[in-house]
Amino acid sequence: MLGKLARQHDPNVLVGFDHADDAGVYQIAPDQALVQTVDFFTPVVDDAYVFGQIAATNALSDVYAMGGKPLTALALVCFPEKAELSILERILAGGLSKMMEAGCTVIGGHSIRDEETKFGYSVTGLIDPKKVLTNGGARAGDALVLTKALGTGVISTAIKKGKAEPAWIEAAVQSMTTLNKKAAEVVQQGKFRVHSMTDVTGFGLIGHAREMALASNVALKFYSKDIRVLPGALECVRSGYVPSGLVANREFAECVVGYEAAISDELKTLLFDPQTAGGLLVSVASEDCEGFVLELEGVGVPARCIGDVTETQKPLIRIC
Repeated sequence: MLGKLARQHDPNVLVGFDHADDAGVYQIAPDQALVQTVDFFTPVVDDAYVFGQIAATNALSDVYAMGGKPLTALALVCFPEKAELSILERILAGGLSKMMEAGCTVIGGHSIRDEETKFGYSVTGLIDPKKVLTNGGARAGDALVLTKALGTGVISTAIKKGKAEPAWIEAAVQSMTTLNKKAAEVVQQGKFRVHSMTDVTGFGLIGHAREMALASNVALKFYSKDIRVLPGALECVRSGYVPSGLVANREFAECVVGYEAAISDELKTLLFDPQTAGGLLVSVASEDCEGFVLELEGVGVPARCIGDVTETQKPLIRIC
């Protein structure tokens, strides 16, 4: 819808909504720019404190995906009039715990009455204008690295239906409450030639990969055997715990995908699973990939090389 509006012309806007990128970037000085993003959603788990943590982790992720450092945040709250305020207190406390872990200061917010609880943040970060990482910098010959496993969408759906096993919930919550901070810090060192980065969230792996490929004028190839999935994710798909967002993602983006290997229908489905607080998809020089992954693993990030960047071709995304 934003694309239908009149364009504002401001030379300080380095990344705007027309780029389909993770966050906006606005230059405020020769060596400094703001990274700005906003994200909020309905509960994906039953525990109020954990929901707050997940919402904060998810909102912070877009700043990390641009290569920025979170600075301040404003809370966005929708809460039922008749609900217990102690629940809201727990949500806010969970969110604050992750903001503190990120070194991001919550300086206020806004709340309204709503029939359904919704929570998230508007986050502002800082970045050097010369070091902005967009989804448009991937180069043919790069390797593709993903820092988290897939499956939070289908597991969250199983949780809502009361069908998720404790081990599935534990693994999904661990993933959704892990900040992308450590991974971003490895990228920000400048030790490895990272050319492009995005986080895998609501559009799923294929949806965000499509945006990277189109913005970079390249094609992408994924190796299905190297794509990690969360415990229980395949079982959730088999049992039909598929969120509507996954169906929409698949209907929109599968037209650019070519399957060149015999992979299961369950894994094909998970490639479109909308992720909450998902991992970073990083396009890095192939010569640096092994060292990059080892360094990520060294700081506790379960990263894996899952594919390559090629010259533009059809299909845009190949699954091998």
